[in-house]
This record gives sequence, structure tokens and C-alpha cells, in this order.
Amino acid sequence: MSMNEQQNLLAQRIIEGLNLEDITVEDVDIDTPLFGEGLGLDSIDALELAVIVDRNYGVKINNAEEGRSAFASIRSLDSYIQQHCADATP
Repeated sequence: MSMNEQQNLLAQRIIEGLNLEDITVEDVDIDTPLFGEGLGLDSIDALELAVIVDRNYGVKINNAEEGRSAFASIRSLDSYIQQHCADATP
């Protein structure tokens, strides 16, 4: 499924913020897992991802359980941002 403009920007910020050199936005599906078999992110990337979300959207991931759920995919992270930020526009 294709991404909307906001999801596309989120994917771009993740790729740039984590220096994922071999991945482009076009390579990422909205439901691709961010960890494991998907983009292959690890626990260190999770910390950096939390910083990217906080810096760009003003949304803090409060605990590991929330992070696990929010970081499942671009779709889930976008949804989490929308739920926790009244003005999640870039």
C-alpha cells in the first residue's frame, strides 16, 4: 500500500536520521516492519528513532511497551504520532 505525504516524510526522516544508505523511501512499504526482517533496525536504532520522533514531532515514547507498538511499521508510528500530537504536521 502506498504512503500518504506525511508517512512518506516520516519514512524519509527515518532513513536519513538512521543513515540507512541502501534504502530509499520507495523501498519502504507502509506496513514493512521497522525491526527484524523488515528494515532490520536494532535496539540502538530504537533509541535514535525515539529521538527522531521527539525532535521532529514533539512526541515522546514513554516506555518500551509503547515503543514496541509504535515502532512496528511506518503506519503504526504515523498513527502513534497522530494520536499523541495535536499538531503533528512537519
